[in-house]
Amino acid sequence: MKIDTMESLFLHELSDLYNAEKQITKALPKMVDAATSPDLKAAFEEHLEVTREQFERLEQIFENLEEKVSTRKCKAMEGILKEASDLLSEDVDPAVLDAALIGAAQKVEHYEIAGYGTARAYARLLGNEEAARLLEQTLEEEGDADKKLTALAESHLNLKAAQASGD
Repeated sequence: MKIDTMESLFLHELSDLYNAEKQITKALPKMVDAATSPDLKAAFEEHLEVTREQFERLEQIFENLEEKVSTRKCKAMEGILKEASDLLSEDVDPAVLDAALIGAAQKVEHYEIAGYGTARAYARLLGNEEAARLLEQTLEEEGDADKKLTALAESHLNLKAAQASGD
């Protein structure tokens, strides 16, 4: 894909986000299974449903643009999720693992926040208010997920991890 206009840059960003969401949809069930905290499991399960809706919004934007969805791999998300996957193969105390999973999930959220914010800015610049509205909705959901993860970490999961015996 040649990137020589704002329109092509916008499509490039949308393709990146589309593939990132696809990867996240595959990774979240593993994080649900690995989490020991019922609150964290529930947060991951809830975000999996939200992620599926975000995926559909991106498809809607491509359809509205009358563009085919690109299959370009998001290497940044691949790397972030590989780190999380590597963590799951380590011998980690369950309480510590929950704290680590929150950190891994927040890296994902922060990448998405940056990507969706950028895509929304491009949509606005291009005068595509419908795409900007859909991207804003997703951006707000990603911010909410990040805040929820922070609240779980700060309310009890990080403390529980700090108190782990290390046996």
